[in-house]
Parts: sequence; C-alpha cells; structure tokens
Amino acid sequence: MKTFQLGGVHPPENKLSAKAAIEKLALPKQVIVPVGQQLGAPSIPIVAKGDVVKVGQLIAKSSGFISANIHSPVSGKVFKIDETYDTSGFRRPSVIINVEGDEWLESIDRSLEICREIKLDSKQIIDKINEMGIVGLGGATFPSFVKLLVPDGKKIDFLIINGVECEPYLTSDHRLMLEKGEEMLIGVRILMKALNTQQAMIGIESNKPDAIENLTKLAANYQGINVYPLKVKYPQGGEKQLIKALTGREVPAGKLPLEVGCVVNNVGTAYAVYEAVQKNKPLFERVVTVTGKSVDKPSNFLVRVGTPIKELIAAATEGFPADTGKIISGGPMMGKAVLNADIPVVKGTSGVLLMPDVESRRLESNTCIRCGKCVSVCPMGLEPFLLAKTTKLAKFDIVEKELVMDCIECGSCAYTCPSNIPLLDYIRLGKNKVGQIIRNRNQK
Repeated sequence: MKTFQLGGVHPPENKLSAKAAIEKLALPKQVIVPVGQQLGAPSIPIVAKGDVVKVGQLIAKSSGFISANIHSPVSGKVFKIDETYDTSGFRRPSVIINVEGDEWLESIDRSLEICREIKLDSKQIIDKINEMGIVGLGGATFPSFVKLLVPDGKKIDFLIINGVECEPYLTSDHRLMLEKGEEMLIGVRILMKALNTQQAMIGIESNKPDAIENLTKLAANYQGINVYPLKVKYPQGGEKQLIKALTGREVPAGKLPLEVGCVVNNVGTAYAVYEAVQKNKPLFERVVTVTGKSVDKPSNFLVRVGTPIKELIAAATEGFPADTGKIISGGPMMGKAVLNADIPVVKGTSGVLLMPDVESRRLESNTCIRCGKCVSVCPMGLEPFLLAKTTKLAKFDIVEKELVMDCIECGSCAYTCPSNIPLLDYIRLGKNKVGQIIRNRNQK
C-alpha cells in the first residue's frame, strides 16, 4: 500500500465522530468575521457600522495578490468593526454582524440539484474562485486561485486531492467524502479544467474504507480521476508527503509542488470550488468537527464563518466538560490552543477539540539524551534537536543553513521526544526569525 518513506509517526487516531453525519448548526445571534482569514494580506472591509448585509455579500475585499475576499455568512446589520482575538491570541480587525433572519443573495443557487455540466473556461473558473474567496481548507488557507495560475513553461501532470485527514480526532473531510462525494468530484473536474490536466489522484488513508469505496464507485463515471488507498501514517496529509506517496516524485527543498508537475488541493477545497463555480456560492460556511473524549456527542457541523466556537461546543455536549484542560482549534498535532470559547470559526477551522486536562498538561522537559528519535520521525529529513538548539542560542545563520524553512510543523519530533523538549515551539520561533531575515535580505 502506498505511503511516503521518510519519517512519520502513528498517534492514536481517536476518530470519535467518524459516524456522525453532517448537521447544520443553528445561526448564532451575532457573528465575528475576521478580515484576515487567509495566508497573505488581510482583506479590507468595505462595509461600515449600521450597514445591512445579506448572506454571501462581499464585506471585505482582497488587498493584494496573496489575499482573499470575505463574504457575509449571515444577513443582518453591521454592529461594528473592531479588533477581536484570533486563534493565535492576537487582536485582529473583524466585522461584527448582528444576525437578523437568513436572507441570501438571489445570485446564489440554493437548489439541491447537482450541476454536472461545467460551462466556464479555465480563466473564468480561476476568476470565479478568486471572486468567491475560496482558500485551501486543509489548514494553510492559501488563496486557491493562486495555485491554479501555472507559470509559462510549467505543465501540471497530476492534480492531487488530499482526502488523507491524518490529524487525530478530525473527521470533517471524511464525512464530506461520504455525503458530498459527487459534488466533490465535480469540483475535482473543475480544478482539472482550470489546470488543463487530464489526471487527478485522490489519496485516502485506509482507515476510511467507506470513503474509499464511495469515491471509487463514483469516480468510475469521471474520466481521469482515480482513488488510491494509502497506508495510515502521520503526517501523510502534508502535500510533499502526499506527492511522494502517490507519484514517487520528491519536491526539492524550498520549492513548490508545481516544480514536479503537481498541484495539491484538499477535498473540502474541491467541494467549495464546486459550490463557487456551479452554484455561485462564496465560501462563508464549512464543516467543522467538534470532538473530545469527554464530549457527549462528537459531531460534524456545517457552520457559518464567524460563529463563536462556544455555540459548537454547546451543540455537542451537555454542559462544558469539567475535565477540559484546553480548547484546541484543529487537531492535537498541529492545532492551536485558544484563549477562550468566544473565538470565531474561520475558513481554516477544521475542528474544535476539547482536550482533557490530564492529556493537555505540558510535561517537564529534561536534557536531550541524543537518542535521535526526532531525526528518525521527521518527514522532511531535518534534525529537529539541532534546529531547536541553535534557535535557543540565537544562531540563526545555522538555523537557516539547516533548512528550518522546510519544516512543515507537523509536531512529530515533539510527539516522540522522550525528554519532553518542546522542539516544535523552538523550531517555529526559528522559522519566524529566519523568515524575517530572508525578507529583509530580499528587500535590499
């Protein structure tokens, strides 16, 4: 069975919500819509306090090439534009809207009919994806239209669709593949047309046999799309690891997948592309997993962007679990612990994990014993102990030389460290500092 060769770990899967069908979450009384929900420049608000908006209406416009439009997830009145906390604990500009009913723009096709005919050409598809504010829903939130702009002289051999969902606990992509499989495959065909490629490879880990069976059956009707079961191994959802597993090609250090003729998109992104191109629907809602060992009803909710995560928690459990130590946005390996439950859902929110206190405590660090475990599990072939040590000593010339920017921040090193050293924390700091150094150097 296909997989990547270098490194990787096998954390407990804990897919508690895998059998939970997607439910629509009730609208909150108020939404908080950050204008910086994507990788790149934050969007610029084009509404003001007191403005009345409808569902799907543009409320913040992209402010650069790497940016994305933001659309209203609700209908109602703009309460104010203010700074609110994001998942990283920083205050960011947000549009706060009081919800009044649920009136959608008439241009959005709300019918349940599946639209199979793709009428737009490649350029029109890319423009529509840009207009509708689609970003990568696998976690990075990179503006999706940018990936589709293939430079002159480059050819895309494979569109890779990431259905791996290797992060423990999360099941939102799994449920999408089961419940919206055909729409997702039409989204794949749309992406193939935009990239002018004839082959798409959908990678799904073998712990999702029902999704593999469903998409394999459906894909038989779509020329050029094939489904590949993958061995279960974290972090197989990393785009470089997935490319290696499916094609055998290796993306060079510091390069992008298009260097080896590939473009990678998440299954959630493919579904959002279907809705944008075929239904004229902007990205203002997504499926979010709400889960945890003490959660009464681990669930998958279709949630409007801007909904406070406390609303999701309330819908999944009878009273806030008393043993909760941390609320994590995302999964336990790459997610971030949030300040409080008032933090809103954004385009990149894949899950809300309530982690018990006994599991969320940071254990006391000990001296590195040079066991090499962090090196053996690193899927990028780096030396995490060295990157952490040189970062701690502020030797950023060495940190850069040792390819810290290639780190995908999967957390495998910290997970496996017997000395409980927070390796990833140091490496993230090193990446941040080296990134600043590189930017300053390029500006000279």
